[in-house]
Amino acid sequence: MTLRNRILVLVCALVVLAGVAVASVLHASARADRRNQARPGGPRITAGPVSLTASRRLVFRNMAWGPHRDELTSVPASDPSSPRVASNVKCLRFHAASGTGVCLQAKHGAVQETYQAVILDAWLREHARYDVPGIPSRARVSPSGRYAAWTAFVGGDSYAGTNFSTRAAVVDTRTGRLTPSLEAYRVIKDGRTYHAADVNFWGVTFASDDRTFYATMATRGSTYLVRGDLRARTVTTVHTNVECPSLSPDGTRVAYKKRVKGLPADAPWHLYVLDLRTGHETALSEPRSVDDQAVWHDNHTLTYALPGDYGADLYTIPSDGTGTPRRISTAAVSPAYTG
Repeated sequence: MTLRNRILVLVCALVVLAGVAVASVLHASARADRRNQARPGGPRITAGPVSLTASRRLVFRNMAWGPHRDELTSVPASDPSSPRVASNVKCLRFHAASGTGVCLQAKHGAVQETYQAVILDAWLREHARYDVPGIPSRARVSPSGRYAAWTAFVGGDSYAGTNFSTRAAVVDTRTGRLTPSLEAYRVIKDGRTYHAADVNFWGVTFASDDRTFYATMATRGSTYLVRGDLRARTVTTVHTNVECPSLSPDGTRVAYKKRVKGLPADAPWHLYVLDLRTGHETALSEPRSVDDQAVWHDNHTLTYALPGDYGADLYTIPSDGTGTPRRISTAAVSPAYTG
């Protein structure tokens, strides 16, 4: 091939690559425009004030296409399918308690996205902001509002496999003291201090005493429910095969997703509830795989997300293994009950 022909081939290749790049940008722009347009039949949404102390409200990330997509929205807890009030505050993950919220956000840069955790007051005003080292996946606020926690993927992007790494951080919202990773805590396993390079934490949930928390710990191919002590800075193994725990309001039970043999590798979980006193496990009547950290509506009912037409829908189910799942809201994720 002559030099002239080589130059022609190179020029043609560059033209083709440029065309592909332009087409990709235009496609992404068109998709973004479509997401900003409300779909017929979707939930009614209007802008307005959203409070984290309002009585008997459900606040969640709105996923319906339109101008309020990804904003925190509020509905009556007794009627979650009613029209939504949108806050103008966007979150990827969210939770709130006692007038304090934690909002995990993406910050779009010229080269890549970065992520931050924003502590919100009762009117969704920023109180503090912290860098998050990867893609946000879980968020929790303690019942008193004093502590907030979040989990981020720093390697891989799915809990389904084993090739991932997470960081679970905890912050005192009063003092601003941040623990960037629970890996700084001493691990007690089978009554002894435990050391391993592959220890991984995620899915923090807090007790009402502003000291105790629970989380998932993974090591050597197994997952454990661990009980943490914020003052002693220790975590102690409690039970095996527990992921994304959620402590009941009365502090006696933990709802969680459990890997079940025979399920597909990319959808291996069913919901269970563990009695912390007896160690008894109750399988819930949700037949589908749930990849979420469920939220307790009260001591008898759990709320969680499953994939839906616009990303996710919210469902409820009794915590005692009876009943059937009930969809309460479409195009919604990261719920928190206020008041």
